Amino acid sequence: MKYALALFIALMLSRPGAALAALGLDPRDFGAKGDGRTKDTVAIQQAIDAATKDGGTVRLADGTFLCGTLTLKSGVTLHIEKGATLLGSTEHADYRKNRWLALIEANGQRDIAITGEGVIDGQGAALADDVLRLVKEGKIDDRLDNNRPGEVNRPQLIELLNCVGVTVSGVTLKNSACWVQTYFNCENLTLDRITVRSTAYWNNDGMDIVDCRTVAVTRCDIDSADDGICLKSGDARRACEDIRVEDCVVRSSASAFKLGTSSRGAFRRMRVRGLRIRDTFRSAIAIESVDGAVIEDVDIADVEAKNTGGAIFIRLGHRNIDGQPGAVRDVRISDVSVEIPAGAPDAGYPNAGPPVRVPHNLFPSSIVGLPGHRISNVVLKNISISTAGGGRREIAEVPLEKLAAIPERADRYPEFSMFGELPAWGFYVRHAEGITFENVALSAATPDFRSPFVFDDAENILLKILRIAPTGQAPVIVQREVKNLRLEETEPPAETKEFNAPASGL
Repeated sequence: MKYALALFIALMLSRPGAALAALGLDPRDFGAKGDGRTKDTVAIQQAIDAATKDGGTVRLADGTFLCGTLTLKSGVTLHIEKGATLLGSTEHADYRKNRWLALIEANGQRDIAITGEGVIDGQGAALADDVLRLVKEGKIDDRLDNNRPGEVNRPQLIELLNCVGVTVSGVTLKNSACWVQTYFNCENLTLDRITVRSTAYWNNDGMDIVDCRTVAVTRCDIDSADDGICLKSGDARRACEDIRVEDCVVRSSASAFKLGTSSRGAFRRMRVRGLRIRDTFRSAIAIESVDGAVIEDVDIADVEAKNTGGAIFIRLGHRNIDGQPGAVRDVRISDVSVEIPAGAPDAGYPNAGPPVRVPHNLFPSSIVGLPGHRISNVVLKNISISTAGGGRREIAEVPLEKLAAIPERADRYPEFSMFGELPAWGFYVRHAEGITFENVALSAATPDFRSPFVFDDAENILLKILRIAPTGQAPVIVQREVKNLRLEETEPPAETKEFNAPASGL
Protein backbone atom coordinates (compact mmCIF):
# COMPACT_ATOMS: atom_id res chain seq x y z
CA MET A 1 0.00 0.00 0.00
CA LYS A 2 2.81 2.40 0.89
CA TYR A 3 4.55 1.57 -2.38
CA ALA A 4 1.36 2.21 -4.38
CA LEU A 5 0.81 5.53 -2.62
CA ALA A 6 4.41 6.56 -3.20
CA LEU A 7 4.12 5.62 -6.86
CA PHE A 8 0.93 7.66 -7.21
CA ILE A 9 2.55 10.71 -5.58
CA ALA A 10 5.57 10.37 -7.86
CA LEU A 11 3.31 10.15 -10.89
CA MET A 12 1.32 13.17 -9.74
CA LEU A 13 4.49 15.22 -9.45
CA SER A 14 5.99 14.13 -12.74
CA ARG A 15 3.01 13.15 -14.91
CA PRO A 16 -0.29 14.14 -13.32
CA GLY A 17 -2.27 12.94 -16.36
CA ALA A 18 -0.84 9.45 -16.07
CA ALA A 19 -1.61 9.31 -12.35
CA LEU A 20 -5.26 10.22 -12.86
CA ALA A 21 -5.57 7.75 -15.74
CA ALA A 22 -4.13 4.98 -13.58
CA LEU A 23 -6.78 5.64 -10.91
CA GLY A 24 -9.46 5.63 -13.58
CA LEU A 25 -11.30 8.41 -15.33
CA ASP A 26 -14.97 8.93 -14.55
CA PRO A 27 -17.04 9.96 -17.59
CA ARG A 28 -19.16 12.07 -15.23
CA ASP A 29 -16.18 14.39 -14.96
CA PHE A 30 -16.59 14.94 -18.70
CA GLY A 31 -20.34 15.60 -18.49
CA ALA A 32 -21.89 12.11 -18.47
CA LYS A 33 -25.14 11.68 -16.53
CA GLY A 34 -25.42 7.88 -16.23
CA ASP A 35 -29.20 8.18 -15.91
CA GLY A 36 -30.14 5.85 -18.79
CA ARG A 37 -31.94 8.65 -20.63
CA THR A 38 -29.26 11.19 -21.53
CA LYS A 39 -26.90 10.17 -24.32
CA ASP A 40 -23.42 9.99 -22.82
CA THR A 41 -21.57 9.13 -26.03
CA VAL A 42 -19.52 12.34 -26.23
CA ALA A 43 -18.57 12.34 -22.55
CA ILE A 44 -17.44 8.71 -22.51
CA GLN A 45 -15.47 9.21 -25.73
CA GLN A 46 -13.75 12.25 -24.25
CA ALA A 47 -12.75 10.16 -21.24
CA ILE A 48 -11.33 7.45 -23.56
CA ASP A 49 -9.43 10.09 -25.54
CA ALA A 50 -7.97 11.51 -22.33
CA ALA A 51 -7.00 8.07 -21.02
CA THR A 52 -5.12 7.12 -24.18
CA LYS A 53 -2.66 9.98 -23.76
CA ASP A 54 -0.96 8.26 -20.83
CA GLY A 55 -2.59 4.84 -20.90
CA GLY A 56 -5.28 4.27 -18.30
CA THR A 57 -8.78 3.22 -17.35
CA VAL A 58 -12.20 4.69 -17.96
CA ARG A 59 -14.55 3.51 -15.22
CA LEU A 60 -18.32 3.30 -15.47
CA ALA A 61 -19.88 2.95 -12.03
CA ASP A 62 -23.28 3.23 -10.38
CA GLY A 63 -25.40 4.10 -13.36
CA THR A 64 -26.76 3.35 -16.78
CA PHE A 65 -24.80 5.06 -19.52
CA LEU A 66 -26.77 5.41 -22.75
CA CYS A 67 -24.66 5.87 -25.87
CA GLY A 68 -23.95 5.17 -29.50
CA THR A 69 -20.66 4.05 -31.01
CA LEU A 70 -17.55 4.35 -28.81
CA THR A 71 -14.02 4.04 -30.24
CA LEU A 72 -11.57 2.29 -27.95
CA LYS A 73 -7.97 3.46 -28.28
CA SER A 74 -4.50 2.09 -27.50
CA GLY A 75 -3.59 1.66 -23.87
CA VAL A 76 -7.15 2.14 -22.61
CA THR A 77 -9.23 -0.17 -20.44
CA LEU A 78 -12.98 0.40 -20.39
CA HIS A 79 -13.99 -0.92 -16.98
CA ILE A 80 -17.70 -1.43 -16.29
CA GLU A 81 -18.18 -2.02 -12.62
CA LYS A 82 -20.78 -4.32 -11.09
CA GLY A 83 -24.10 -2.49 -11.02
CA ALA A 84 -23.22 -0.34 -14.06
CA THR A 85 -24.63 -0.74 -17.56
CA LEU A 86 -23.40 0.54 -20.90
CA LEU A 87 -26.72 0.82 -22.74
CA GLY A 88 -26.77 0.89 -26.51
CA SER A 89 -28.92 3.51 -28.17
CA THR A 90 -32.03 2.28 -29.97
CA GLU A 91 -31.48 4.84 -32.74
CA HIS A 92 -29.57 3.59 -35.77
CA ALA A 93 -28.23 7.10 -36.43
CA ASP A 94 -26.12 6.90 -33.25
CA TYR A 95 -23.84 4.19 -34.69
CA ARG A 96 -20.77 4.77 -36.84
CA LYS A 97 -19.53 2.28 -39.36
CA ASN A 98 -15.96 1.05 -39.42
CA ARG A 99 -16.02 -2.32 -41.15
CA TRP A 100 -19.38 -2.87 -39.48
CA LEU A 101 -21.70 -1.03 -37.14
CA ALA A 102 -20.93 -1.62 -33.47
CA LEU A 103 -21.47 -0.15 -30.04
CA ILE A 104 -17.75 -0.51 -29.16
CA GLU A 105 -15.24 -0.54 -31.99
CA ALA A 106 -11.49 -0.24 -32.53
CA ASN A 107 -9.17 -0.61 -35.49
CA GLY A 108 -5.40 -0.99 -35.40
CA GLN A 109 -5.07 -0.42 -31.65
CA ARG A 110 -2.77 -2.04 -29.09
CA ASP A 111 -3.21 -3.11 -25.48
CA ILE A 112 -6.92 -2.46 -25.09
CA ALA A 113 -9.38 -4.04 -22.69
CA ILE A 114 -13.02 -4.21 -21.70
CA THR A 115 -13.33 -5.46 -18.12
CA GLY A 116 -15.52 -5.48 -15.03
CA GLU A 117 -18.62 -7.27 -13.82
CA GLY A 118 -21.07 -4.85 -15.39
CA VAL A 119 -23.39 -5.17 -18.38
CA ILE A 120 -23.29 -4.10 -22.01
CA ASP A 121 -26.87 -4.12 -23.29
CA GLY A 122 -27.50 -3.48 -26.98
CA GLN A 123 -31.32 -3.25 -26.76
CA GLY A 124 -31.26 -5.26 -29.97
CA ALA A 125 -34.96 -5.77 -30.62
CA ALA A 126 -35.79 -2.07 -30.28
CA LEU A 127 -32.74 -1.08 -32.33
CA ALA A 128 -33.70 -3.51 -35.10
CA ASP A 129 -37.21 -2.03 -35.09
CA ASP A 130 -35.68 1.41 -35.69
CA VAL A 131 -33.67 0.01 -38.60
CA LEU A 132 -36.82 -1.56 -40.01
CA ARG A 133 -38.64 1.77 -39.74
CA LEU A 134 -35.85 3.58 -41.60
CA VAL A 135 -35.88 0.96 -44.34
CA LYS A 136 -39.62 1.28 -44.83
CA GLU A 137 -39.25 5.08 -44.94
CA GLY A 138 -36.66 4.70 -47.68
CA LYS A 139 -33.83 6.15 -45.58
CA ILE A 140 -31.80 2.90 -45.53
CA ASP A 141 -31.35 0.51 -48.43
CA ASP A 142 -32.17 -3.05 -47.39
CA ARG A 143 -33.85 -5.97 -49.16
CA LEU A 144 -35.53 -7.17 -45.94
CA ASP A 145 -35.32 -10.95 -45.78
CA ASN A 146 -38.59 -12.10 -44.18
CA ASN A 147 -39.16 -8.55 -42.90
CA ARG A 148 -35.76 -8.70 -41.20
CA PRO A 149 -33.10 -6.04 -41.87
CA GLY A 150 -29.81 -7.35 -43.22
CA GLU A 151 -26.80 -7.92 -40.99
CA VAL A 152 -24.89 -4.96 -42.43
CA ASN A 153 -27.54 -2.58 -41.06
CA ARG A 154 -27.72 -4.05 -37.55
CA PRO A 155 -25.05 -3.04 -35.02
CA GLN A 156 -23.02 -5.51 -32.99
CA LEU A 157 -22.01 -4.90 -29.40
CA ILE A 158 -18.24 -5.21 -29.97
CA GLU A 159 -16.14 -5.27 -33.12
CA LEU A 160 -12.35 -5.02 -32.83
CA LEU A 161 -10.24 -5.07 -36.00
CA ASN A 162 -6.50 -5.47 -36.55
CA CYS A 163 -5.69 -5.06 -32.87
CA VAL A 164 -2.82 -6.52 -30.83
CA GLY A 165 -3.11 -7.26 -27.13
CA VAL A 166 -6.85 -7.44 -26.47
CA THR A 167 -8.58 -8.51 -23.25
CA VAL A 168 -12.31 -8.78 -22.68
CA SER A 169 -13.19 -10.23 -19.29
CA GLY A 170 -15.93 -10.40 -16.71
CA VAL A 171 -18.61 -8.46 -18.55
CA THR A 172 -22.11 -9.56 -19.49
CA LEU A 173 -23.12 -8.92 -23.11
CA LYS A 174 -26.87 -8.76 -23.74
CA ASN A 175 -29.39 -8.23 -26.48
CA SER A 176 -27.37 -7.55 -29.59
CA ALA A 177 -29.17 -6.62 -32.81
CA CYS A 178 -26.70 -8.78 -34.76
CA TRP A 179 -23.56 -10.77 -33.90
CA VAL A 180 -22.62 -10.11 -30.31
CA GLN A 181 -18.83 -9.70 -30.64
CA THR A 182 -16.41 -10.01 -33.54
CA TYR A 183 -12.61 -10.00 -33.39
CA PHE A 184 -11.12 -9.63 -36.87
CA ASN A 185 -7.41 -10.14 -37.60
CA CYS A 186 -6.43 -9.63 -33.97
CA GLU A 187 -3.41 -11.05 -32.15
CA ASN A 188 -2.90 -11.99 -28.51
CA LEU A 189 -6.61 -12.04 -27.71
CA THR A 190 -7.96 -13.08 -24.31
CA LEU A 191 -11.69 -13.64 -23.77
CA ASP A 192 -12.32 -14.71 -20.19
CA ARG A 193 -15.43 -15.08 -18.04
CA ILE A 194 -17.68 -13.37 -20.58
CA THR A 195 -21.40 -14.01 -20.14
CA VAL A 196 -23.52 -13.74 -23.29
CA ARG A 197 -27.30 -13.52 -23.10
CA SER A 198 -28.34 -12.59 -26.60
CA THR A 199 -31.45 -14.20 -28.04
CA ALA A 200 -33.29 -10.95 -28.75
CA TYR A 201 -32.88 -11.02 -32.52
CA TRP A 202 -31.43 -13.01 -35.43
CA ASN A 203 -27.76 -13.80 -36.15
CA ASN A 204 -26.76 -13.40 -32.51
CA ASP A 205 -23.53 -15.44 -32.70
CA GLY A 206 -22.13 -15.58 -29.18
CA MET A 207 -18.61 -14.78 -30.37
CA ASP A 208 -16.95 -14.68 -33.79
CA ILE A 209 -13.16 -14.98 -33.96
CA VAL A 210 -12.03 -14.25 -37.51
CA ASP A 211 -8.46 -14.78 -38.75
CA CYS A 212 -7.00 -14.22 -35.28
CA ARG A 213 -3.76 -15.55 -33.85
CA THR A 214 -2.86 -16.63 -30.31
CA VAL A 215 -6.29 -16.63 -28.72
CA ALA A 216 -7.53 -17.89 -25.35
CA VAL A 217 -11.26 -18.29 -24.74
CA THR A 218 -11.83 -19.41 -21.15
CA ARG A 219 -14.68 -19.75 -18.67
CA CYS A 220 -17.28 -18.11 -20.90
CA ASP A 221 -21.02 -18.73 -20.57
CA ILE A 222 -22.91 -18.23 -23.84
CA ASP A 223 -26.61 -18.29 -24.66
CA SER A 224 -27.03 -17.11 -28.24
CA ALA A 225 -29.64 -17.11 -30.99
CA ASP A 226 -27.13 -18.43 -33.52
CA ASP A 227 -23.75 -20.18 -33.33
CA GLY A 228 -22.19 -20.13 -29.88
CA ILE A 229 -18.39 -20.05 -30.24
CA CYS A 230 -17.59 -19.57 -33.91
CA LEU A 231 -14.16 -19.33 -35.53
CA LYS A 232 -13.98 -18.06 -39.10
CA SER A 233 -11.49 -17.22 -41.82
CA GLY A 234 -12.66 -14.44 -44.08
CA ASP A 235 -9.42 -13.80 -45.99
CA ALA A 236 -7.57 -16.36 -48.12
CA ARG A 237 -4.26 -14.76 -47.05
CA ARG A 238 -4.92 -15.16 -43.34
CA ALA A 239 -5.74 -17.85 -40.80
CA CYS A 240 -7.09 -18.61 -37.37
CA GLU A 241 -4.06 -20.06 -35.59
CA ASP A 242 -3.07 -21.14 -32.09
CA ILE A 243 -6.53 -21.03 -30.55
CA ARG A 244 -7.31 -22.35 -27.07
CA VAL A 245 -10.89 -22.79 -25.84
CA GLU A 246 -11.41 -24.09 -22.32
CA ASP A 247 -14.18 -24.54 -19.76
CA CYS A 248 -17.07 -22.87 -21.56
CA VAL A 249 -20.84 -23.33 -21.36
CA VAL A 250 -22.85 -22.94 -24.57
CA ARG A 251 -26.53 -22.84 -25.47
CA SER A 252 -27.29 -22.13 -29.11
CA SER A 253 -30.11 -22.14 -31.65
CA ALA A 254 -27.52 -23.14 -34.28
CA SER A 255 -24.21 -24.99 -33.58
CA ALA A 256 -22.42 -24.77 -30.25
CA PHE A 257 -18.74 -24.87 -31.29
CA LYS A 258 -17.96 -24.27 -34.96
CA LEU A 259 -15.00 -23.83 -37.29
CA GLY A 260 -16.47 -22.12 -40.39
CA THR A 261 -18.81 -21.43 -42.15
CA SER A 262 -16.74 -18.55 -43.53
CA SER A 263 -13.59 -20.47 -44.43
CA ARG A 264 -11.31 -18.79 -46.95
CA GLY A 265 -7.86 -18.97 -45.38
CA ALA A 266 -6.90 -21.60 -42.80
CA PHE A 267 -7.50 -22.97 -39.30
CA ARG A 268 -4.47 -24.42 -37.54
CA ARG A 269 -3.56 -25.60 -34.06
CA MET A 270 -6.94 -25.59 -32.34
CA ARG A 271 -7.12 -26.91 -28.79
CA VAL A 272 -10.57 -27.21 -27.22
CA ARG A 273 -11.22 -28.59 -23.73
CA GLY A 274 -14.17 -28.68 -21.38
CA LEU A 275 -17.30 -27.65 -23.28
CA ARG A 276 -20.69 -28.01 -21.61
CA ILE A 277 -23.43 -27.73 -24.22
CA ARG A 278 -27.20 -27.73 -23.86
CA ASP A 279 -30.38 -27.00 -25.83
CA THR A 280 -28.57 -26.61 -29.15
CA PHE A 281 -30.50 -26.85 -32.42
CA ARG A 282 -27.77 -28.12 -34.78
CA SER A 283 -24.44 -29.76 -33.92
CA ALA A 284 -22.48 -29.77 -30.71
CA ILE A 285 -19.26 -29.76 -32.78
CA ALA A 286 -19.15 -28.51 -36.38
CA ILE A 287 -16.01 -28.35 -38.53
CA GLU A 288 -16.68 -26.86 -41.95
CA SER A 289 -14.42 -25.84 -44.83
CA VAL A 290 -16.52 -24.75 -47.80
CA ASP A 291 -14.67 -21.68 -49.18
CA GLY A 292 -11.20 -23.13 -49.82
CA ALA A 293 -9.74 -23.15 -46.30
CA VAL A 294 -7.34 -25.76 -44.94
CA ILE A 295 -8.44 -27.01 -41.51
CA GLU A 296 -5.73 -29.01 -39.77
CA ASP A 297 -4.32 -29.92 -36.39
CA VAL A 298 -7.57 -29.71 -34.43
CA ASP A 299 -7.83 -31.36 -31.02
CA ILE A 300 -11.18 -31.30 -29.19
CA ALA A 301 -11.74 -33.15 -25.92
CA ASP A 302 -13.98 -33.30 -22.85
CA VAL A 303 -17.31 -32.26 -24.33
CA GLU A 304 -20.69 -32.94 -22.75
CA ALA A 305 -23.77 -32.05 -24.79
CA LYS A 306 -27.33 -32.54 -23.59
CA ASN A 307 -30.46 -31.92 -25.61
CA THR A 308 -28.76 -31.13 -28.92
CA GLY A 309 -29.76 -31.80 -32.54
CA GLY A 310 -26.55 -33.52 -33.58
CA ALA A 311 -23.21 -34.62 -32.17
CA ILE A 312 -20.42 -34.16 -34.74
CA PHE A 313 -20.56 -32.64 -38.22
CA ILE A 314 -17.39 -32.45 -40.34
CA ARG A 315 -17.76 -31.11 -43.87
CA LEU A 316 -15.51 -30.30 -46.80
CA GLY A 317 -17.57 -28.44 -49.41
CA HIS A 318 -16.96 -26.29 -52.46
CA ARG A 319 -19.00 -23.11 -52.13
CA ASN A 320 -16.13 -21.14 -53.71
CA ILE A 321 -16.88 -22.54 -57.16
CA ASP A 322 -14.28 -20.29 -58.85
CA GLY A 323 -11.48 -21.64 -56.66
CA GLN A 324 -10.18 -24.98 -55.45
CA PRO A 325 -11.70 -26.88 -52.53
CA GLY A 326 -9.82 -26.68 -49.28
CA ALA A 327 -8.92 -29.56 -47.00
CA VAL A 328 -9.89 -31.02 -43.63
CA ARG A 329 -7.25 -33.23 -42.03
CA ASP A 330 -5.59 -34.23 -38.78
CA VAL A 331 -8.59 -33.86 -36.48
CA ARG A 332 -8.88 -35.56 -33.10
CA ILE A 333 -12.12 -35.56 -31.10
CA SER A 334 -12.17 -37.45 -27.82
CA ASP A 335 -14.07 -37.90 -24.58
CA VAL A 336 -17.40 -36.68 -25.90
CA SER A 337 -20.86 -37.46 -24.53
CA VAL A 338 -23.95 -36.36 -26.45
CA GLU A 339 -27.68 -36.81 -25.84
CA ILE A 340 -30.01 -36.22 -28.82
CA PRO A 341 -33.76 -35.85 -28.13
CA ALA A 342 -36.74 -36.60 -30.36
CA GLY A 343 -38.16 -33.07 -30.29
CA ALA A 344 -36.80 -29.60 -31.01
CA PRO A 345 -33.80 -29.16 -28.72
CA ASP A 346 -33.97 -25.36 -28.82
CA ALA A 347 -37.65 -25.09 -27.89
CA GLY A 348 -38.36 -21.80 -26.15
CA TYR A 349 -35.97 -19.63 -28.14
CA PRO A 350 -37.57 -16.39 -29.37
CA ASN A 351 -35.97 -17.17 -32.74
CA ALA A 352 -35.69 -20.93 -33.08
CA GLY A 353 -33.52 -22.71 -35.61
CA PRO A 354 -34.93 -22.93 -39.15
CA PRO A 355 -37.16 -25.97 -39.69
CA VAL A 356 -36.02 -28.70 -42.07
CA ARG A 357 -38.64 -28.71 -44.80
CA VAL A 358 -38.23 -32.29 -46.03
CA PRO A 359 -39.35 -35.45 -44.22
CA HIS A 360 -36.55 -36.90 -42.12
CA ASN A 361 -35.70 -39.00 -39.13
CA LEU A 362 -33.10 -37.88 -36.59
CA PHE A 363 -29.85 -36.92 -38.30
CA PRO A 364 -26.64 -38.90 -37.64
CA SER A 365 -23.19 -37.46 -37.16
CA SER A 366 -21.49 -36.92 -40.50
CA ILE A 367 -17.98 -36.82 -41.95
CA VAL A 368 -18.47 -35.85 -45.58
CA GLY A 369 -15.90 -34.65 -48.12
CA LEU A 370 -16.07 -34.34 -51.90
CA PRO A 371 -15.36 -36.72 -54.76
CA GLY A 372 -11.59 -36.54 -55.25
CA HIS A 373 -11.16 -34.39 -52.11
CA ARG A 374 -11.45 -36.58 -49.06
CA ILE A 375 -11.46 -35.60 -45.42
CA SER A 376 -8.43 -37.36 -43.95
CA ASN A 377 -6.90 -38.50 -40.68
CA VAL A 378 -9.75 -38.10 -38.21
CA VAL A 379 -9.67 -39.89 -34.85
CA LEU A 380 -12.84 -40.22 -32.79
CA LYS A 381 -12.04 -41.75 -29.40
CA ASN A 382 -14.16 -42.31 -26.31
CA ILE A 383 -17.36 -41.10 -27.91
CA SER A 384 -20.79 -41.80 -26.42
CA ILE A 385 -23.91 -40.79 -28.34
CA SER A 386 -27.40 -41.62 -27.12
CA THR A 387 -30.35 -40.71 -29.31
CA ALA A 388 -34.10 -40.94 -29.00
CA GLY A 389 -33.98 -43.21 -32.06
CA GLY A 390 -37.32 -44.18 -33.48
CA GLY A 391 -36.41 -43.82 -37.16
CA ARG A 392 -39.25 -45.19 -39.31
CA ARG A 393 -39.45 -45.97 -43.02
CA GLU A 394 -42.84 -44.31 -43.32
CA ILE A 395 -41.27 -40.99 -42.31
CA ALA A 396 -38.35 -41.13 -44.76
CA GLU A 397 -35.99 -43.73 -46.22
CA VAL A 398 -32.87 -43.89 -48.39
CA PRO A 399 -32.61 -47.48 -49.66
CA LEU A 400 -29.12 -48.83 -49.17
CA GLU A 401 -29.01 -49.87 -52.81
CA LYS A 402 -29.16 -46.17 -53.71
CA LEU A 403 -26.34 -44.77 -51.60
CA ALA A 404 -24.64 -43.29 -54.66
CA ALA A 405 -27.70 -41.13 -55.33
CA ILE A 406 -27.45 -39.18 -52.08
CA PRO A 407 -26.83 -35.59 -53.30
CA GLU A 408 -23.35 -34.10 -52.98
CA ARG A 409 -24.55 -30.49 -52.56
CA ALA A 410 -20.98 -29.24 -52.79
CA ASP A 411 -21.93 -25.57 -53.05
CA ARG A 412 -24.59 -25.50 -50.32
CA TYR A 413 -24.45 -23.86 -46.94
CA PRO A 414 -23.10 -26.53 -44.59
CA GLU A 415 -25.29 -27.87 -41.83
CA PHE A 416 -26.14 -31.23 -40.35
CA SER A 417 -29.40 -31.49 -42.31
CA MET A 418 -28.02 -30.43 -45.71
CA PHE A 419 -28.26 -33.86 -47.35
CA GLY A 420 -31.81 -34.54 -46.23
CA GLU A 421 -32.64 -38.00 -44.94
CA LEU A 422 -29.57 -40.20 -44.44
CA PRO A 423 -29.35 -44.01 -44.22
CA ALA A 424 -27.51 -44.13 -40.86
CA TRP A 425 -28.54 -43.27 -37.32
CA GLY A 426 -25.03 -43.17 -35.83
CA PHE A 427 -22.39 -42.05 -38.35
CA TYR A 428 -22.54 -41.34 -42.08
CA VAL A 429 -19.05 -41.17 -43.64
CA ARG A 430 -18.49 -40.29 -47.29
CA HIS A 431 -15.38 -39.28 -49.28
CA ALA A 432 -13.02 -39.84 -46.36
CA GLU A 433 -9.82 -41.75 -45.54
CA GLY A 434 -7.82 -42.58 -42.47
CA ILE A 435 -10.80 -42.45 -40.11
CA THR A 436 -10.51 -44.15 -36.71
CA PHE A 437 -13.39 -44.91 -34.34
CA GLU A 438 -12.06 -46.11 -31.00
CA ASN A 439 -14.22 -46.89 -27.99
CA VAL A 440 -17.42 -45.54 -29.52
CA ALA A 441 -20.79 -46.27 -27.91
CA LEU A 442 -24.05 -45.67 -29.76
CA SER A 443 -27.46 -46.19 -28.20
CA ALA A 444 -31.03 -45.47 -29.25
CA ALA A 445 -33.91 -45.27 -26.78
CA THR A 446 -36.26 -46.62 -29.45
CA PRO A 447 -35.06 -48.94 -32.24
CA ASP A 448 -34.18 -47.29 -35.56
CA PHE A 449 -34.55 -49.18 -38.83
CA ARG A 450 -31.33 -47.68 -40.24
CA SER A 451 -27.77 -48.92 -39.84
CA PRO A 452 -25.51 -47.44 -37.14
CA PHE A 453 -22.62 -46.90 -39.59
CA VAL A 454 -22.63 -46.17 -43.32
CA PHE A 455 -19.38 -45.71 -45.28
CA ASP A 456 -19.38 -44.55 -48.90
CA ASP A 457 -16.18 -43.94 -50.93
CA ALA A 458 -13.86 -44.41 -47.97
CA GLU A 459 -10.46 -45.96 -47.31
CA ASN A 460 -8.43 -47.07 -44.31
CA ILE A 461 -11.22 -47.17 -41.76
CA LEU A 462 -10.57 -48.61 -38.30
CA LEU A 463 -13.43 -49.42 -35.93
CA LYS A 464 -12.08 -50.54 -32.57
CA ILE A 465 -14.18 -51.31 -29.52
CA LEU A 466 -17.68 -50.45 -30.67
CA ARG A 467 -20.70 -50.80 -28.37
CA ILE A 468 -24.02 -50.50 -30.14
CA ALA A 469 -27.53 -51.03 -28.76
CA PRO A 470 -29.90 -51.87 -30.20
CA THR A 471 -28.55 -53.13 -33.50
CA GLY A 472 -31.93 -53.84 -35.11
CA GLN A 473 -32.36 -55.82 -38.31
CA ALA A 474 -30.16 -53.62 -40.53
CA PRO A 475 -26.45 -54.42 -40.84
CA VAL A 476 -24.35 -52.61 -38.28
CA ILE A 477 -21.90 -51.46 -40.93
CA VAL A 478 -22.75 -50.67 -44.54
CA GLN A 479 -20.02 -50.20 -47.14
CA ARG A 480 -20.00 -48.87 -50.66
CA GLU A 481 -16.69 -48.56 -52.49
CA VAL A 482 -14.69 -48.93 -49.27
CA LYS A 483 -11.09 -50.15 -49.13
CA ASN A 484 -9.42 -51.57 -46.05
CA LEU A 485 -12.08 -51.37 -43.34
CA ARG A 486 -10.93 -53.15 -40.17
CA LEU A 487 -13.00 -54.22 -37.16
CA GLU A 488 -11.62 -54.92 -33.68
CA GLU A 489 -13.55 -55.86 -30.54
CA THR A 490 -17.08 -54.83 -31.44
CA GLU A 491 -20.05 -55.56 -29.15
CA PRO A 492 -22.08 -57.27 -30.45
CA PRO A 493 -20.02 -58.57 -33.38
CA ALA A 494 -20.69 -56.19 -36.23
CA GLU A 495 -22.49 -57.46 -39.30
CA THR A 496 -21.26 -55.71 -42.40
CA LYS A 497 -22.80 -55.51 -45.82
CA GLU A 498 -21.58 -54.04 -49.08
CA PHE A 499 -23.81 -52.20 -51.53
CA ASN A 500 -22.15 -51.48 -54.83
CA ALA A 501 -25.15 -51.53 -57.12
CA PRO A 502 -25.34 -48.61 -59.56
CA ALA A 503 -27.44 -45.65 -58.47
CA SER A 504 -30.87 -45.33 -60.00
CA GLY A 505 -31.93 -42.08 -58.38
CA LEU A 506 -33.92 -41.41 -55.31
